Amino acid sequence: MNAANPSFQTRNDGQQDDAQSNTASQGVERYLATTHEVFNQPPVLENYNLFEQDQALREGTAREGAEWAQGELTAYGELTGRADIIELGFLANENKPAFHTHDRFGHRQDLVKFHPAYHQLMDMALTHGLHSSPWSDPGQGAHVARAAKYYMHSQVEAAHCCPVTMTFAAMPSIQKQPELAKIWAPKITARAYDPRNVPDSQKTAVTIGMAMTEKQGGSDVRANSTRAYPLGKGGPGEAYELVGHKWFVSAPMCDAFLVLAQAPGGLSCFLMPRWRPDGSKNPWQVQRLKNKMGNVANASSEAELRGALAWMVGDEGRGVPTIIEMVAMTRFDCMIGSSAGMRQAAAQALHHCRHREAFGARLNQQPLMQNVLADLALESEAALAMTLRVARALDNQDQQQERLFTRLATPVGKYWICKRTPNHAYEAMECIGGSGVMEDCIMPRLLRESPVNAIWEGSGNVQCLDTLRALQKSPDSLQAYFDEVGEARGSDPRLDRFVTQLQNDFTRTEDIQYRARNLVDRLALALQASLLVRHSPTAVADAFCASRLESHGGLNIGNLPPGTDAAGIIERATPVVD
Repeated sequence: MNAANPSFQTRNDGQQDDAQSNTASQGVERYLATTHEVFNQPPVLENYNLFEQDQALREGTAREGAEWAQGELTAYGELTGRADIIELGFLANENKPAFHTHDRFGHRQDLVKFHPAYHQLMDMALTHGLHSSPWSDPGQGAHVARAAKYYMHSQVEAAHCCPVTMTFAAMPSIQKQPELAKIWAPKITARAYDPRNVPDSQKTAVTIGMAMTEKQGGSDVRANSTRAYPLGKGGPGEAYELVGHKWFVSAPMCDAFLVLAQAPGGLSCFLMPRWRPDGSKNPWQVQRLKNKMGNVANASSEAELRGALAWMVGDEGRGVPTIIEMVAMTRFDCMIGSSAGMRQAAAQALHHCRHREAFGARLNQQPLMQNVLADLALESEAALAMTLRVARALDNQDQQQERLFTRLATPVGKYWICKRTPNHAYEAMECIGGSGVMEDCIMPRLLRESPVNAIWEGSGNVQCLDTLRALQKSPDSLQAYFDEVGEARGSDPRLDRFVTQLQNDFTRTEDIQYRARNLVDRLALALQASLLVRHSPTAVADAFCASRLESHGGLNIGNLPPGTDAAGIIERATPVVD
């Protein structure tokens, strides 16, 4: 029958072919719709408490005098761990500040526009007192509590912290000129943020920047060529006009700047507002914004001063000693910021490896990865311990021993902690692998940000030379430093031997400048080891002394010796977010 009616056969075959085709098509669509299951990926590290999930921070703040602040620090830890707050850091970096020289009518305005996320982060920092709390509310643990908040805040986004730091650090210098401090201090310490491009007379809250370096000198500020011309009798608190240039002016939208310029009596410090008292624009002009590899959310600029009005702060010819009060505080904030960068990098790596499996086991359970993760955690905890100890010293500057200790510990800590951060960030990135290189991960930002604190506010060599200068001008500072280290004497023979050799090496003064980095390295390690031996769990202290004070032939992260309780160190440092 089929043979007698070939058309029927064809029709049947066609229907059968169509049915088979539809079935095959549905199968293909089924496979195309779901190519694979996403698993073995960690959850995003967000919606967690940066204070509660950081055991070293909790212990350190209580130990160094800020136990009273545990409640507000817990609240701030929750805020800085929120997903929407973390997103602000990404948005601020994805949308770089833009410079507008003139308005649409042709008026010079020198306006830098920022993404709203930047302003939200600035408002959050200033309303919580990160720029002012030790000045407006001094007392036991004030600097420690503020350092802890800053430490958590800069883990969200570090670049915008630059104007926060400069505003905070300006107070000691401005207070040297009481008549200026009377006008400016209430606005500097106000817990508010006003980003408007209007005269400071129309604001109740202001931010302060700094303009020191010039093309020909850089760190050698005594080579500055900017001139200061007195408008009257001249001298402290009097008005001048500044003519010259500045090679680095960070945060050019600040309301005023501390500036160095050559007065008739020598290099002096001046307070230069963005606007004149009559409401006209002060004639200093931004030439361009710096095109930086990191610190992207913050604007840094080059500027020319064309008769800019300013008032002398401190004695004429004493510009460096006056502004160094500000610089010392910015260097301390570099310690906090770099310690925070280490913590965020370690937290990201530890969190990733807690959830990720490879070769049949969780990464944080595999011996070699444990060695690396524990080493990252050690570096982070040691940096934090040193930073909080300096914060306690700042809270006790009425004690001579603490003043002497601070004078040495600040350049030593700024040098060492900031110097250690870039490689720490890279190693943490490597723990995460290829995903850690992607721009939707925080690690590339942490890596780009990591050299900034090591270079700004005085590079490594400048810090080492400043350490030697401190030893020359304040010889007792070395003994105060070793007294602090000596609080751990007898607790660990490796530390005792290390300190004895270091003290002996300081008795040799020949070629000391050539050896400065080696000496400062060891000063930092001695203090960190002493603090960990006294205050951290045995596993942490033992691993630090074994790996940092004794040579095991390896310089890279992941050279902790056998017998280290790596699992215990990892558990202590890992934020638990499921």
